[in-house]
Amino acid sequence: MKHTKYSAVVVGSGIAGLFAAIKLYEEAKLPDGLLIVTKSELIESNSKYAQGGMVSVMPENELDSCTLHIEDTIKAGAGLTDAKVAEFISQKSALVVKELQKFGVKFDTDENNKLKFTKEAAHSVNRILHAGGDATGYFIENSLVKYIMAKKGINIYEQTLAVELLKDNTNTNRGLIVYNYAENRYEAIESPAVILATGGIGQLYKYTTNPDITTGDGIAIAYRAGAVVRDMEFVQFHPTAFAMNEGGTMFLISEAVRGEGAKLVDKDGKTFMEKYDKQLELAPRDIVTRAIYNEMRVNKTKNVYLDATHINELKFEKRFPTIYSNCQKYHINPAEKYIPVSPSAHYFMGGIKTEINGKTTIKGLYAIGETACTGLHGANRLASNSILECAVTAYELVNYLKNTDLSYNYVQDNNIRKILNFYENDIFINNETDIKEMFSELKELMWQNAGIIRDEAKLLKAKSELENMEQQLGYTYKCPDRSNYEMRNMLTTAKLIVEFALNRKESRGAHYRTDFPQKDIIAQTHQTSKMTLTKG
Repeated sequence: MKHTKYSAVVVGSGIAGLFAAIKLYEEAKLPDGLLIVTKSELIESNSKYAQGGMVSVMPENELDSCTLHIEDTIKAGAGLTDAKVAEFISQKSALVVKELQKFGVKFDTDENNKLKFTKEAAHSVNRILHAGGDATGYFIENSLVKYIMAKKGINIYEQTLAVELLKDNTNTNRGLIVYNYAENRYEAIESPAVILATGGIGQLYKYTTNPDITTGDGIAIAYRAGAVVRDMEFVQFHPTAFAMNEGGTMFLISEAVRGEGAKLVDKDGKTFMEKYDKQLELAPRDIVTRAIYNEMRVNKTKNVYLDATHINELKFEKRFPTIYSNCQKYHINPAEKYIPVSPSAHYFMGGIKTEINGKTTIKGLYAIGETACTGLHGANRLASNSILECAVTAYELVNYLKNTDLSYNYVQDNNIRKILNFYENDIFINNETDIKEMFSELKELMWQNAGIIRDEAKLLKAKSELENMEQQLGYTYKCPDRSNYEMRNMLTTAKLIVEFALNRKESRGAHYRTDFPQKDIIAQTHQTSKMTLTKG
């Protein structure tokens, strides 16, 4: 097995990872260089599919303030948002927008070349920046990729999985093992700074807006190494995914469409949100999602509809070009026909417990973006706060690392040698598992039993079946291929979600239990793995 060393390794190529890599390259001392490891291609990430936009409290937006943004974030978070984190991130929002613009990101402007702001659910004012109308994630991601590709000092491993961290017996991470599945090749990388920016967990569910790479990899390998994870029960289901495909990745119909006045209607064209919340279509996502889910259940339908027919076709096409184009593929003109929508797994509020600068509970290991849990989102993320958090935490991580000695003297202890031995050993147990079938089973299991509506019986069923699947898979360390590694990670992450959901005996934000439908004031606290779980 090849051994190399780098001053810093960024795992993941979404907005958090790319922004951190650029800032490290520009500002930090990297005597052994910088490496980006990405499971697919550099451009492919969950960030790429973010439509709505990015929150920013800009000085020119006179109706807005950090105070208002913080209040909205805390309210959406259902009592679990860390107020200090929300304040810090809000106050840094204008700064990181300027930084992104410096690296080529162009947010949409009006005819006077002033930034355009739009509104989304649970925001008190218009404060959402967007790019390309409804392709904000893609435009930011593409700009950062172009910037990186123009630099010669950043090494990139594509089609490569991070499969194990190299933590020694002093709780210090010394690097990681990666697997290039295209070449079936392993490499042990020594580094004083490993940054996990691997994104979310959407593929654990039958219906998701996330691409097929979102299998909880970073969370799983950090947890396996002993890092504390937090708030794993809080999975956000987006209310309005395009309901024209059966299972798999679903196209997102951005919340911004409702921000422009679109209404949710049932199969008879009647509005229904007035039955659930006074904010109607702009209520927090968890409320809108459960309202749609209930309407589908009561009416025995597979979806509801979004009525955007009041929006002129030319205006709709200009404001939402990606959504318009996708609707056209299914012969739906949003100005004339209702758009079929249903809930879908979208964003993960939990993850690896971190400080605002990405520091985890393991020295030398950092996490940023959706794979991390700073406490910003609480139990329910406020729309478009995710890209902002990615940018601010990446920025603060680099502020910390640029004042850190990133030169490296690698010392192997027994812990690390044991891990290396596992990956240098080519012996596998032939379990004859149909991984494709197991993927489908896990996604269906999680959707039905640990999804939008939960109860103890369903969660216990999920726990039991996940344990059976884990025994069936059988791989503890080295796996034979990418699919088995992803399944290993999905099972680890799914078990954490289920156990955290069992332990939270109340309903809060995105976590809703029919057997405990009310909030529990006493339970208004975060859960962590050290508090609630024993690592298997």
